[in-house]
Amino acid sequence: MNNLIDRSEKQSILEKAGAPCGPPTERSAPLERDGSMTLDCTIMNPLDHQGWNDEFAVRGGGSFFHSREWAEVLAETYGYKPVYIAFREAQSLIDVLPLMEVRSPLTGRRGVSLPFTDYCALSGDKGRSLRAALGPVLDYARKWGWKYVELRCGDLADVQPSTFFYRHTLDLTGGEDAVWSRFKSNTRRNIKKGQRQGVELASFETRDAIDTYYDLHCLTRKRHGLPPQPHSFFRKIFEHVISKGKGFVVLAHHEDRPVAGGVYFRFGRKALYKFGASDMACQAIRPNNLVMWEAIRRLANEGCEELCFGRTEEENKGLRQFKRAWGTEETILNYYRYDVAAECFVTESAPVKKLHHRIFGMMPVPVLKILGSLLYKHMG
Repeated sequence: MNNLIDRSEKQSILEKAGAPCGPPTERSAPLERDGSMTLDCTIMNPLDHQGWNDEFAVRGGGSFFHSREWAEVLAETYGYKPVYIAFREAQSLIDVLPLMEVRSPLTGRRGVSLPFTDYCALSGDKGRSLRAALGPVLDYARKWGWKYVELRCGDLADVQPSTFFYRHTLDLTGGEDAVWSRFKSNTRRNIKKGQRQGVELASFETRDAIDTYYDLHCLTRKRHGLPPQPHSFFRKIFEHVISKGKGFVVLAHHEDRPVAGGVYFRFGRKALYKFGASDMACQAIRPNNLVMWEAIRRLANEGCEELCFGRTEEENKGLRQFKRAWGTEETILNYYRYDVAAECFVTESAPVKKLHHRIFGMMPVPVLKILGSLLYKHMG
């Protein structure tokens, strides 16, 4: 890791904070902005606010990842503690920065915004900068002994991100035909090819559908040399997201067996493609293209305005090309990591294909499931 920028001196704004397992709300001292504005910082837990989505998450740039449902999935699956920092001015909410405390005997205690989340910027409509939000975050980190703070998205001038990803979003406005016209020609050909092969498509909001998808997910993770997330994670997604009408599963069947699937979330007029999996032996009939098209058609017809295809690693050129061929807009997702002990931002080493990927790829799926259930809570 390379140290990039020294921490500037910051006045502590937290007068008193409860223990990590204590009360969910903590009030700070005022924080001055622009020499005249006075801001209050409050640490909140969305699980204690039934109206969280309407009151906080939907403001300005809020996404599904700011929602109460996503907080429930992460907290109940992995035991992470929500530490959502809300900024108020004259008692009016300005911004919310979601964080979760990950406590692990293997990987240490740290704050992440948010674990297993593609991006999570400030949720506000007043243009508050990420840099201006760092003070209370770092004060809390020092007080409770976090090793580092990881912020997923945003822009910090003069700070090199720890890593970055590509994000792709598709404009769904104008109806199904207008969306179709924006696809690249090879994407339209692949969809038509799959349709000629007799692939059957349907979307579901059932537990059986999420279980069927999970079987495909395990095969795909093995192919990538990784253990799958625990089954309980997907069961929590069904319980808190899909069963509440905030998501669905698309499955492709060919010759009476599932060959591909995708998991999609909705939040207001924005949607998110979160997980995708397929049977590699059936790639020639283009089931992944058909799954995506089925989801796009549904979302466009339901009035959704935007579909995010999630993040893509720089080295995954094939996936990046697949997403761009749908006529998406490509942007950069910057991640920042602040080392609390060293008091500076740091970068991560370039990813490489490691030995453990090859080892995982040779393991049977039942063994990988056990490893996933044991390891993922330490990896957030």
